[in-house]
Amino acid sequence: MADVKKRALITGITGQDGGHLAKLLHSKGYDIFGIIRGQHNTRRQITEREFPYVTLIEADLVDQSSLIRAMQIAKPDEVYNLAAISHVGYSFKNPQLTSDVTGKGVLNMLEAVRLTDPDNKVRFYQASTSEMFGGLEYNRPEKGYDEDSSFHPRSPYGVAKLYGHWITTNYRESYNMFAVSGILFNHEGDRRGVEFVTRKITNAVARIKLGKQDHIELGDLWPKRDWGYAGDYVEGMWRMLQQDKPEDFVLATGETHSIEEFLTLAFKEIGIDDWKPYVKQNPAFMRPAEVDLLLGNPEKAERVLGWKRKVDFPGLVKLMVQHDLTIEETKI
Repeated sequence: MADVKKRALITGITGQDGGHLAKLLHSKGYDIFGIIRGQHNTRRQITEREFPYVTLIEADLVDQSSLIRAMQIAKPDEVYNLAAISHVGYSFKNPQLTSDVTGKGVLNMLEAVRLTDPDNKVRFYQASTSEMFGGLEYNRPEKGYDEDSSFHPRSPYGVAKLYGHWITTNYRESYNMFAVSGILFNHEGDRRGVEFVTRKITNAVARIKLGKQDHIELGDLWPKRDWGYAGDYVEGMWRMLQQDKPEDFVLATGETHSIEEFLTLAFKEIGIDDWKPYVKQNPAFMRPAEVDLLLGNPEKAERVLGWKRKVDFPGLVKLMVQHDLTIEETKI
């Protein structure tokens, strides 16, 4: 008798992690369903073209009835809740929307799973974030934040994600659901949106190389982040749902690099050693409360899950710059 194929439902299928995860699950033989928001979503055709093996379902994290319907259609073994208002800077401008989608949207998805899965067979993954820690010096562990570190979010995004994190824990403890949170530190790559600083830099560097623009405007350059490759991190998400018992895990590289360091490596990829003439600081891109340093400790994930990042920091920057050069060279 042939093995029954597993079924997965992914929210945020059009985002960076959603695309990487869809590819991973397809390689493992899953039937994949992806939630897409809105009848006229501009990313629908792109998603259908790139992932013809994903069945798209129209639903919205703020509409629980649509999520229940999505669960009834997909009948998943695993649910990956990746959808969110995920830009930290944007969350300061639209805190209520961020709260509704990134925070209460998790509750809506958990309820949809609970109401359609009375036997607790579905495994649920929540995309938590290092932004929940806040990076303040008083609660910054020397070896990096781990699963037991205290939280102090410094943005509406971080606060909303913390609600999603704790409500996932609450449903696990209250209803005996297999529900886990992956506390992922910054993970970037070729699928990253250009509104995020890493992709903004690599896109600008490619355009500067080709003479399409002469500078880039950024906010603060001193913040340090624990940057990894998104393609590595979705492997960790999947491994969390294959365990015998539900546990939360930190995924990180265990090292930090500043935006200045990212700039240095990115410009070196196009043969420029001194990037300062090409970078202008714009106060409009500076946040009301900045997180100066985020360092993760992935020891538990490496020990229990057997997970470890493969792409290092220089490799990540190189991958992103080369990707954007290829894209810009093909444009008229």
